[in-house]
Amino acid sequence: MSDIRVLIADDQQLLRASFAVLVGAAAGLEVVGEAGDGLRAVEQATALRPDVVLMDIRMPELDGIEATRRICGAPATAGVKVLILTTYDLDSYVFSALRAGASGFLLKDTPAGDLLSAIRIVAAGEALLAPTVTRRLIGEFARQPQRRSPPTRALDGVTAREREVLTLIGRGLSNHEIADHLVVSMATVKTHIGQLLAKLHARDRAQLVIAAYESGLVVVG
Repeated sequence: MSDIRVLIADDQQLLRASFAVLVGAAAGLEVVGEAGDGLRAVEQATALRPDVVLMDIRMPELDGIEATRRICGAPATAGVKVLILTTYDLDSYVFSALRAGASGFLLKDTPAGDLLSAIRIVAAGEALLAPTVTRRLIGEFARQPQRRSPPTRALDGVTAREREVLTLIGRGLSNHEIADHLVVSMATVKTHIGQLLAKLHARDRAQLVIAAYESGLVVVG
């Protein structure tokens, strides 16, 4: 099994170097490049095709949100996962970053072991969204003007059971919790999630959370 290839994008050179040393020393991980601004991050992602980009939000030239949007929206880098790095857990840009295609976010002061685990989780195609993070995401969504617009995500072709699963994902439940709630196996839950990802053209679980709210399937009270 090949190493997970990581690109580090942060405008603080010292912090960037620290992440590079940490990630580069971890088994199964490889740092393939670094970028000090968002524009360079897009260029590097296109040239290097890393598995995961550790992306700072506030950077010169191009902020992390727009860089994420360009990386996740381009066919050439469609398979690249973006993990947002933020200084504050209530960063108002987190929601926008997830809408742009990011697979999740973590704090810059996250313990080293958790950072390495996060990279592996995102590389595996899962979203880094704990229930507490999902609740913040929901709260931010409630303040977005888009919620008063017509739904942008159609649920045509999504079965009744898949809608149930999507609703529970939107409420922040884990796969185990969904399985318990619906009294089905974990394999069944994973199958439903796979179908939802395909039908909604979603990259990962983070995008399914967004889809649940944009479709109006889950309503913020």
